[in-house]
Amino acid sequence: MAEDTNLFDLESEPKDARPAEDIEYTDEDIVSLPWYEQIRLRPGMYVSGTGDGSESDDGLYVLIKEIIDNSIDEFRMGYGRQIDIKVTQTTVSVRDFGRGIPLEKVVDSVSEMFTSGKYRGGAFKKSVGLNGVGAKAVNALSSDFEIRSYRDGKMMMARFSKGLETMRSDIEPSEEPNGTFVQFTPDNDIFRNYQFREEFVIPLVRNFTFLNTGLAIVLNGKRYISRNGLLDLLKENMDKEALYPIIHLKGQDIEVAITHAHQYGEEFYSFVNGANMVQGGTHLDAFKIAVTRTIKEFLGKNYEPSDVRGGMVAAIAVNIQDPEFESQTKVKLKSRNIEKDGITVAKFVGDFVKTELDNYLHRHKEDADIIQKIVQENEKDRKATEGVSKLARERAKKVSLNNKKLLDCTVHYNDTKGKDELKSASSIFITEGLSASGSISKIRDVATQAVFSLRGKPLNSFGLTRKVVYENEEFNLLQAALNIENGLDGLRYNKVIIATDADVDGMHIRLLLLTFFLQFFPELVKKGHVYVLQTPLFRVRNKKTSKRKGGSGKESKDEIYYCYSDQERIEAIERLGANAEITRFKGLGEISPDEFKGFIGAEMRLDRVSLTKEDQPTSLMEFYMGNNTPQRREFIIDNLIYEDDSEINEEH
Repeated sequence: MAEDTNLFDLESEPKDARPAEDIEYTDEDIVSLPWYEQIRLRPGMYVSGTGDGSESDDGLYVLIKEIIDNSIDEFRMGYGRQIDIKVTQTTVSVRDFGRGIPLEKVVDSVSEMFTSGKYRGGAFKKSVGLNGVGAKAVNALSSDFEIRSYRDGKMMMARFSKGLETMRSDIEPSEEPNGTFVQFTPDNDIFRNYQFREEFVIPLVRNFTFLNTGLAIVLNGKRYISRNGLLDLLKENMDKEALYPIIHLKGQDIEVAITHAHQYGEEFYSFVNGANMVQGGTHLDAFKIAVTRTIKEFLGKNYEPSDVRGGMVAAIAVNIQDPEFESQTKVKLKSRNIEKDGITVAKFVGDFVKTELDNYLHRHKEDADIIQKIVQENEKDRKATEGVSKLARERAKKVSLNNKKLLDCTVHYNDTKGKDELKSASSIFITEGLSASGSISKIRDVATQAVFSLRGKPLNSFGLTRKVVYENEEFNLLQAALNIENGLDGLRYNKVIIATDADVDGMHIRLLLLTFFLQFFPELVKKGHVYVLQTPLFRVRNKKTSKRKGGSGKESKDEIYYCYSDQERIEAIERLGANAEITRFKGLGEISPDEFKGFIGAEMRLDRVSLTKEDQPTSLMEFYMGNNTPQRREFIIDNLIYEDDSEINEEH
């Protein structure tokens, strides 16, 4: 659905072009920063964010990627078939066996902006690192950074702290094989209380192996390698059986893999020069168009794109020279030309898919027949919902401005004009009722945080058809608010945050929403956009201080503790002793806006909803949300945990 700002209530602040006061503007306001201070001042421009490592898209993992990218470029040029990576909670080391950096340029390569061996294209072709910034950003954002280059029996080493050189060795003899070693410890002043998590590093490493067949990456002693490229990638990521053998096509500088599964929506993975384009780009757009057109022409009928791509799971990887990305973090391709001869990316991808996929379909009649049946079934399903979906879209457009279903923000995930760090921060809280949404809406960041208020419990959508999305008003309006009717290309918020009460009803609503997303929009979950907001269960504060200050809530942080578990509550009581006053929060609406501000700010606790093949989401939903009440009742009885809550009062 196209974005329509009249659908819902859009809160905005008055704009006044006049300054509140005259501000003197002098020569002293013009400042030139050293390269490392510039990066440290605006880290989001270079690594997308400064989270603590609890999310897979935190800037910490961009640091790892920037260093590995350089090692991958060596492999892609034919040098070094193994990369050794060690990751502890705070430090990362990467050792490749490529050519090694020319020794006289080791220091410049990590401390002089826009210094790179990739500008002229001779030593590096079709690489992902092009602008000479990545390693410098890692250096500037690390409290300790060390680089060594081994080259032709010699070695050069240098160390840095926050971008400043602290030590440099002479060029010395070495018996080490050629290659480069980088070790860094991110600066805790930038990435506060951070911790690397191997669970987020492994998928990064796996993708590198899928895109570079024959490359071995040893991560903390475990070896990863792929022999079948994108074919292996789809097998690794699919949680449902392929409806026909994965179509795997390879050509010069392009590789694709395609199949369908029993699921709604589309699921695409896209890469350029070994980098994961999580937001797609020119090559993915061309791929979708080409696949749709080729299958339609083969079947001899003008099907809708959703008929052809409904349930499709596919991946595309291309190698292009001098690619253009939308930002330093390289998550979306915007290149128009693939080479200097003027061949566009769209034409290159389109011609390949048209020729190779069409040939495959003609040669594999059984697979082609299965695809035809899938497309026909999708068409039948679409036509069954056409009438109701049209009415639903019209109903969504006519929602009253006073309805307050959605309090929008001003920066959206698919806003091409917004800054990357703001687009990444864009989020929507799905709240339980007006009281909870009222607390959040009063103190939210209007630029990046939207609020959607549910009315009552959502419908259990497990096993239902897509028609229910349009017939159910809550689902219809939520789909419209997210703008995902036609896939994730129009997704308006990077983070979709379920914010429900920490009680039985809240947990039930959370499960119903997760069922809805997994049933009809699984890619929203698989791409890591869905989160659950953790809010405190208890407030423990100093009774004496609270009474002395009239319960104003102005206690110092040493006298008030917000506890997210019983263990945290017990620890807080032990700190305060007999003066501990305990409040049990029964719902989000009970938390005052002033208190809530800390829970949805920079330090808010979010649990990302993750999904892997091993999770078997269909089986999980069938057990917990299906028509098997007796089995669930037996499971609940067998797993009951009895607790004595007698010591917890609203005011203790």
